[in-house]
Amino acid sequence: MGNIVNIIIQLLSGGVGGFGAGKAMPKISLGKIGDIIAGILGGVGGSQLLGLLGLGGGAAGALNISSILTSILGGGVGGGALLAIVGAIKKAMGQK
Repeated sequence: MGNIVNIIIQLLSGGVGGFGAGKAMPKISLGKIGDIIAGILGGVGGSQLLGLLGLGGGAAGALNISSILTSILGGGVGGGALLAIVGAIKKAMGQK
């Protein structure tokens, strides 16, 4: 049960992180829907990466405050980071 809740948190916080990054950096924004989709993908990846590095999460499948905070932090940061990367690549390809 904990894994499903963590993934839902990662998806939501990633979407919010991507949307926020798009608003903060309009030059690399992919549009509202694109920002949210990139954020969702980056959110799950960012949270999983933090878990692999041993930063929070606790026992596999556990639902505790550490795993929830890791999911929120990793989701938001991962979502914003992936949007920034994809947006920068898209911008660079458009300048050729």
